[in-house]
Order: sequence, then C-alpha cells, then structure tokens
Amino acid sequence: MTAEPETTAPSLDDLLADSPTNWGKWGDDDEVGALNYLGPEQVLAAVGLVRQGKVFTLQRLIGDPKGDPVWPGRSPAERTQILDESDWDEGGTGPAYPGGLHYADDKINAFLQGSTQYDGLGHVWYGGKIWNGYDARTTVGGLDKASVAPIAERGVVGRFVLLDMARFRGKPTLDKGETFTHEDLLACAASQGVEIRKRDILVVRTNFLQLFFEQGEAFYEGFNEPGLVYSPELVQWFQDMEIPNLVTDTIANEVTTDPNNGVALVLHNALMRNLGVTLTEIADLEALAADSAEDGQYEGLYVAAPLKVHQGSGSPVNPVVLK
Repeated sequence: MTAEPETTAPSLDDLLADSPTNWGKWGDDDEVGALNYLGPEQVLAAVGLVRQGKVFTLQRLIGDPKGDPVWPGRSPAERTQILDESDWDEGGTGPAYPGGLHYADDKINAFLQGSTQYDGLGHVWYGGKIWNGYDARTTVGGLDKASVAPIAERGVVGRFVLLDMARFRGKPTLDKGETFTHEDLLACAASQGVEIRKRDILVVRTNFLQLFFEQGEAFYEGFNEPGLVYSPELVQWFQDMEIPNLVTDTIANEVTTDPNNGVALVLHNALMRNLGVTLTEIADLEALAADSAEDGQYEGLYVAAPLKVHQGSGSPVNPVVLK
C-alpha cells in the first residue's frame, strides 16, 4: 500500500471558511445559481450590442487531427464510423431502402467535459456539500442535483466582455502557472476601452492551449495552467459584480495549483460551488480575439446552451457570440 504524499496545503474547508456563498439566495431547490442574474433586461441590453452582424462560434473541433486538449487523465473523444459507402459494396451489409438510399453514420465516445464545455454546478465540492448545500451523496451514480441539465434547459444569454490577457501582457500565450487577478481583468478592460459591468459574462483569453498544439504530449509535463488566482478580494468582486458565467480558453478556467497555498482549483469551489458561477472551459477564442483587436469591439451578445444530459456533470457546447 502506497502512503499518501504529505502536503502542507490547507483544506478547502479551512481556506474558504469565511468565503461568501449564495446558497438559498434563489430558493432551496435552485440548480442554476448565478445564471439567475441573467433576465430579460440583460438579454435585451445584449441584443442591442449587435452592430456589425459578425458571428463567432467558440467550440474547439472535436477530433482535431492535431489533437484534442483535455484534462490530464481524460482521453480525447473517439469517433467511430458505423456506416459509409463501403457497406454497400459487393458483399456489404448496408441496409436496403426503397429507392436505393445510402447514408453515413458514426458515433463518438467522449468525456462530457472532453471538449469546449459547461460544468454543472455540482461538478466539484468539498466538505460533503455541493452547490446550494445539497448533500454530495446526491452525485452517486449521476448528479441528482445541480447537474448540467438545468443549465441546458435554461440557456445562457447576456452581454459578454472579451478580456484578452495574452495581448494585454504582450505575449502570444500566457506562461505555465502565470496568474492574474480581478484587478488585472479591470486593467485589461480599460486598455481595450471596454467596461466590465454588473452581470457580464466574462470571456478570458490566455491562448495557452496553443502550446498543446505545438508541444503535443509534452504539454502535460508539470501541468499547471495560467489563470485567475484565488484571493478573498477576487471572490468578493465576483459576488459584488454578480458575475453569472466565466468563460476561458483553458481546460480548467483558473491557475491549476494556487502558488500561494498549494491547493488545486480553489476557484472552482469559491466561485462555482459557493457562489453558483457557471464555468465554461476550452473555448476557442482566437478568431474572436483577432477580430476584436482589429475593430476594437470587445463586447457583444453571448448565447450558449449545453446539451441536455440527464444527471450529467458537464456537457459539450458551441457558444455563439455576435458583434
């Protein structure tokens, strides 16, 4: 039996003991959390930002010939061809239809969080409780509470603000383990001439996954993504700003291991588990960012709906933004 490695990292129970929560704010049965901040007023205001008719889709290609970046330990999606023209060759087993119809059919075997995806609010937890205080035992065999399905049923529509941290810092990509704060987000927005407002959907570009396509499997050595880093002040800012949705181009939205305390994925818990902020990961922001750098428009309409997966901890999604 191998002994567990010693760690000096504090427990999430201790680290986040005084962290704010939104449990009960939208009722004891709520499963979509801070998305409740997005109502008709936010939708109509965001629609008014569509001035050029430009459309961008943010999902990364599933089955990319160059590879699919996924969380370490997950395997990329596998697409299997079931039927194609060869099934109607001599001796083939293709089904016969009146009139001679032939068709292609295929399937994928994939982690629900193996592509651009939404987390259900019950995806991570500590202390035996998931979002809204539901017992963590409700995850056994599938998420009975706070799965991705209620988010999919509701949909996500609002004003987005693109925060191009890579360009802001003058780099093609942010570095492994590089961190930034909410104050950095505000400085980035100011440099772009855009304002972060209450109830905005924050879309943050690091371009870190470019290194996956350049390095291949070496990308995972010493895996530690760049991203937002925990502080009580950052969590309070998210709470005060009523941020409903954080969208990034990294696999896990935040710096993987907090350099200040050694804890993994603190913000998944402080923001999602406690505040109900929905997390969207592995977004492809390159075309949008290049266009925004050219035309100077870093805001617009964001529309997304993950797949309706019963009891799913997450789901693939292809968000659409319009400018």
